[in-house]
Amino acid sequence: MALSLDQVTLDLGPQRVLDGVSLSIAPGRVTVILGPNGAGKTSLLRAMAGLVRPSTGNVAIDGEDIAAMATRDRARTIGYLPQQSEVVWNMGARDVVALGRLPHRSGVVADEAAIANALAATDSAALADRRIGELSGGERARILLARVLAGEPRWLLADEPLASLDPAHQLDLLDRLRAVARGGAGVAVVLHNLAQAARVADDAVLMAGGRVVAAGPAPDILTPDRLGELFGVRLVAVPGHPICIPVDRR
Repeated sequence: MALSLDQVTLDLGPQRVLDGVSLSIAPGRVTVILGPNGAGKTSLLRAMAGLVRPSTGNVAIDGEDIAAMATRDRARTIGYLPQQSEVVWNMGARDVVALGRLPHRSGVVADEAAIANALAATDSAALADRRIGELSGGERARILLARVLAGEPRWLLADEPLASLDPAHQLDLLDRLRAVARGGAGVAVVLHNLAQAARVADDAVLMAGGRVVAAGPAPDILTPDRLGELFGVRLVAVPGHPICIPVDRR
């Protein structure tokens, strides 16, 4: 079953940030969301996570409106990694990851295994005994992703998770997102790097002005013509690779 949006409109004050969005995100696949600044990508993820309530329309999982779900059930089902995420207290990194288990209360053995798996998946086991305030921006980003993974969500929503990561850990994270999807979860991720988007995406969603302008299998959507029109640049395809790169403005 899918995570679906049906004619979702979202107004934040006087500004309409989502305008009649209908969309279906499939489990077992990575869906990449792309668009220029101000397109509504973050608002879309926040609506999908149940953090903001649509002005009209609804968001549903397996046909159940997420607004009707108990908070704990929603927290077990959806993992959300925001674009800007801070830890107020200078906790141990492992304790931060353990916070991802709070909605479950499934017992020490299961929780310990999930925490260890999340640390390993993000190449963060060596950071576990350090304080979060001692970590670099990239190290902190990996710990915060591990916190989400520790919750073992059925749906993982990540907003620009590659920020602050070096190239090697960017590739590691993309591989981890694909692994999460291959395990059966649905993954929706906002990215700006077109090459990385093409590398990880099974499906793609293009947004502009709070609307979905194209959605479907990544090879059909992530084309030089479509992306060039969306971002106002001229792109060229890289021979032998499913990616295109910007060469100048249109």
